[in-house]
Amino acid sequence: MAEKQLNAPAPTQYVIRRSSGGVRKVTEFQEPGYTIIGNHLAQHGALSATAIGIATYIQSLPEGAPVDIRTLAGKFAEGRVRIAAALRELEAYGYLERVRRRTDDGRMVTITISYNNPAVTRARRERRERRERRGVDRVGAGADGRCGTPQPGPAAAPEPGPCSAPTPRPASVRAPAVPPQSPAPRPGPVGPGAPLPRARSREHHAAACALLATLRRDDPRLLLAVRDVDRLAPAAAAWLERGATPDAVRRILTTGLPDLMRHPAALLAHRLVALLPPPLPAAQAAAPAPLPLRTCDGCDRAFRAPEPGRCRDCRGGTSAAAAGR
Repeated sequence: MAEKQLNAPAPTQYVIRRSSGGVRKVTEFQEPGYTIIGNHLAQHGALSATAIGIATYIQSLPEGAPVDIRTLAGKFAEGRVRIAAALRELEAYGYLERVRRRTDDGRMVTITISYNNPAVTRARRERRERRERRGVDRVGAGADGRCGTPQPGPAAAPEPGPCSAPTPRPASVRAPAVPPQSPAPRPGPVGPGAPLPRARSREHHAAACALLATLRRDDPRLLLAVRDVDRLAPAAAAWLERGATPDAVRRILTTGLPDLMRHPAALLAHRLVALLPPPLPAAQAAAPAPLPLRTCDGCDRAFRAPEPGRCRDCRGGTSAAAAGR
């Protein structure tokens, strides 16, 4: 009979095993028609499950699909109150932005902008703003520290390349001395200290004030103070004096506005200076008025002449008859 092995494990230790809990994923290949969602949204620690689900649904929709509260309430089982609260959550954390815009026919519509990664979008905007501020600072400060448009300095001589070596000349031939020519100055960008254009008369001043005061109808961010309207009115009147219609000036001032606009009056002043149209050419001399129509006394035919009488043919026949006598 074999000896007992006291240190051998019990057989039940090999049979009973505890399985670890948690999720187990089965990943299959998906046909075209899926949406990529970042973990910053799917695992967001502050957003509710309703907000995460609605954000995922909105990002899966094509451009132009309606995402208002009524449409979402008809799609999901949640009511309008919970859906409105979820949209506010997404707005607070930068995943949604709702902007009011005016259409061409005058109606106000709400445009919903969905950001799949608001942190990257915010960082890109900050970099662009820093570049713009650096460019404005370079333009606004001259060499002496005062504001103004920088003057072009002397152009640096280009480095000679392998194909730009001068051809050797004989000793007896001397090239004529050519005085150095300064490069043509380039028009620099408009600096913040550039003066605003002014109209020669106050004929269009009232129309310019009304135009600037009603820009907020196109974009609520263009709500100007009274002092800004008074300061920009002469520049807008100069546009009207040069033949631009109020609708054309409004379209130029309100089209292509940046997403982040901190100083709307400064932006409008820049556009009024940089995009000022040239004056209309002088009107050409009017052509002389045609002679009035007359009725020929000989043949009753109409002809143009300063005074009543006979037409050219009748005058010619009368002269020929007189010559034949």
